Amino acid sequence: MFLYQLLSLFYVASEKEEDSKYDLSLYKRGDLLEVPRTLFTHFGIYLGDNRVAHLIPDILPVLSKDTSAIAKVASVRVDSVEDFAYGSVILVNHMDKVCSQPPLDGDEVARRAQKFLGSVTYSLLWYNCEHYVMYCRYGMAISYQTYQFCRAVRKIVCSRTSASLTALCGVGVTLCAGCLTPLTLVPTLLVSFTIWMAA
Repeated sequence: MFLYQLLSLFYVASEKEEDSKYDLSLYKRGDLLEVPRTLFTHFGIYLGDNRVAHLIPDILPVLSKDTSAIAKVASVRVDSVEDFAYGSVILVNHMDKVCSQPPLDGDEVARRAQKFLGSVTYSLLWYNCEHYVMYCRYGMAISYQTYQFCRAVRKIVCSRTSASLTALCGVGVTLCAGCLTPLTLVPTLLVSFTIWMAA
């Protein structure tokens, strides 16, 4: 019995410590919250009462009911601030400095965020957690992270060095495979030339 009481006290004390990690008075209904993750930043919308709506991709692909094809899905769900932040520092409305559009009213932002609760189509480049919160708060589904990522990839792919390496690898594979014909050489040189011209 004593051990049970001691464990109960420890649980209550640890729960209070966890609650005190985030000061909920700093957040208003409709605030855009962001927390750093390993490679990207994760975004959510504060709904009030220690609740955050955010888009989480499902880890495994799902077979769609319509065509029996593999589909990428995610869920818009509501979690506590602690579960959303996962121990990270939370930035509030940081995107207001970056976005040219003024934010919508907090209640409208929260209403939009709750409208999408449940399963949604997911794409890392075309519809991720940042697209979701930007639509909810500003009325336009954009992702600055995706834009910066695509710019970096374009610089790498469209560089002159990359074009030269593509040409050398293509010619090398063609020669090693022993199938040096106009049907293999022309596409190899054409792809390399196109990448070089785009650089």
